Amino acid sequence: MAASRLVSGPVDIDGDEHRYLGLARRARVGDEVELFDGAGRAARARVVRMSTSSSTLEVGPVGQVVPARPELVAVVPWIKGERMDWCVEKLVEVGAARIVVFAAARAVVQLDGERLRGRIDRLGRAAAAAARQAGRADLPVVEAAAALATVLPGLAVDAGWLCLPGAEAAPRCLPAEVARLAVVSGPEGGLTGDEVEAALGRGFAPIGLGPHILRAETAPVVAVALARQAGGADVATEANWAV
Repeated sequence: MAASRLVSGPVDIDGDEHRYLGLARRARVGDEVELFDGAGRAARARVVRMSTSSSTLEVGPVGQVVPARPELVAVVPWIKGERMDWCVEKLVEVGAARIVVFAAARAVVQLDGERLRGRIDRLGRAAAAAARQAGRADLPVVEAAAALATVLPGLAVDAGWLCLPGAEAAPRCLPAEVARLAVVSGPEGGLTGDEVEAALGRGFAPIGLGPHILRAETAPVVAVALARQAGGADVATEANWAV
């Protein structure tokens, strides 16, 4: 729901929001639902009216959802076809707050210009749908970037993990001072030596993801899930609302 519309009291909804409520959520009059504005605010509401084209909700107090720490940034390569969409959806589900798609040297997919903008728009919609499905109050950002070496300096993180086959397992606990963590993973062909050196040079710690080789779309999802667990916090939920 748009931030400007998430207010206490009766709220009418139509269009996609109404269809999602009735078809995806299968809500009926009298049901209670949770509303999120994508900017970190949430509220509980009760369905008081439904028609074929619109619904009315009675919205309760609007609260600010306390975001989970650390904030997780997934730095992933372009992946072919619908596997890229799947990767973004699952990254949102496990708690990534920002998804940076970089042009890996060995990536099969290389996009620019209008095709790049169109693909990022599509991934943004996939992220929004996944956030709604997962009940997230925030809307993760999906953005395109150039080569990895140019991406890393602008991440502004406190720590970083670099997914590398054969490396030590990811730590089970993160220091309390790590408020923002980036996770870098490579394409099917792996990161080049230059890309690995660029990350190590920025202080990224190499981590392994188990004894088996994971696909390019699976590795970042596993790594972000491990980071969320190591941070000692679940994805922000109703349990940490601040009204």
